[in-house]
Amino acid sequence: MKKLIPAIIQENSTGEILMLGYMDEEAFEKTRKEGFVYFWSRKRKRLWLKGETSGNKLRVKEILTDCDKDSLLIKVELVGENVCHKGIKSCFQITQM
Repeated sequence: MKKLIPAIIQENSTGEILMLGYMDEEAFEKTRKEGFVYFWSRKRKRLWLKGETSGNKLRVKEILTDCDKDSLLIKVELVGENVCHKGIKSCFQITQM
């Protein structure tokens, strides 16, 4: 089974949380090396560059890890307009409980 780590994506300039994705070691290393966010797609079962088809890429500004080193916070600059596949900026929306 592939070891995945959750990666919270936050807009660097506003602090807005944009999405949550999962990274394996290869995605993490490509993200560090290339400066754009890569994830492991659990649905497609492959590595993918966020924005590879939409053009809405995430340029890395800073990568932080939590104290247990089992999750990441990646601060980004959004290159494009939207992060969510539904055509909106953030995957997180206000919900009534």
